[in-house]
Amino acid sequence: MRVRKAVIPVAGLGTRFLPASKAIPKEMLTVVDRPTIQYIVEEAVASGIEEVILITSEGKAAIENHFDYNFHLDIVLSQKKKTKLAEEMRHLSNLIDIVSVRQKKPLGLGHAIWTARNVVGQEPFVVLLGDDLVLSEPPCTKQMIDLFNEVQESVVAVQRVPQEETFQYGIVEGKHVKNRVIKVDRMMEKPAPGTTSSDMAIIGRYILEPDIFDMLEKTTPGHGGEIQLTDALLALSNKRGMYAFEFEGTRFDAGDKLGYLKAIIAFALRHPDLCEDFSEHLKEVASHL
Repeated sequence: MRVRKAVIPVAGLGTRFLPASKAIPKEMLTVVDRPTIQYIVEEAVASGIEEVILITSEGKAAIENHFDYNFHLDIVLSQKKKTKLAEEMRHLSNLIDIVSVRQKKPLGLGHAIWTARNVVGQEPFVVLLGDDLVLSEPPCTKQMIDLFNEVQESVVAVQRVPQEETFQYGIVEGKHVKNRVIKVDRMMEKPAPGTTSSDMAIIGRYILEPDIFDMLEKTTPGHGGEIQLTDALLALSNKRGMYAFEFEGTRFDAGDKLGYLKAIIAFALRHPDLCEDFSEHLKEVASHL
């Protein structure tokens, strides 16, 4: 089956970004001239996704409003002859069909994805985490969909991390079946140092078969007392095949302060209106260090 739907969990409290995220959803913090969530949705659209399912919680209305049509803003921009900006805002509101589902209790990423079961139905779907921004061409999600179309099994995106940082990630072990593709044998959520020799860390992109919902329903709370997606993924990989894909591109952890700053620099250097002046500014700053 074709991958048509994307689930984007945005229900988290954003504690790594306090106090900035106290009143503003962390997904609405901007990277250059647009919020991080817009980059995520645009990646999904560019990858051929037809419907986005946001997993939200209290205080996240700004995310939904961002993708809605604003009649008053449209009138003001038109009156001020800001035609290009008005067209951009209309394009944003027509970008893709978006459905919102509430996660009523903060029970972890696995539980957040499980809440989308009735909207997703019995078809494969992609999960994109808002903390992970990926600069790549073609988009990371499109690369994964191409692999899924070939193997017709769940796919998780991975990248190599320093061995001393593996305890911060979900880690996969397995056998390389071809360039950048690993057949998964084992998965661990934030393994203790010395418990694995693998440096292949799962990042926030997954293509999942609908079987995952049954696994999530049966998963008991794991690391941190939450329902961990990695535990359900391991159960799913034992039931049917699963692949890890070392995507081509650069990933930024925009949920981390340093990663967020790195993302701003990387995206600013690609911005058509800002790249030249910003590049000169960086050179000037570097010359004084």
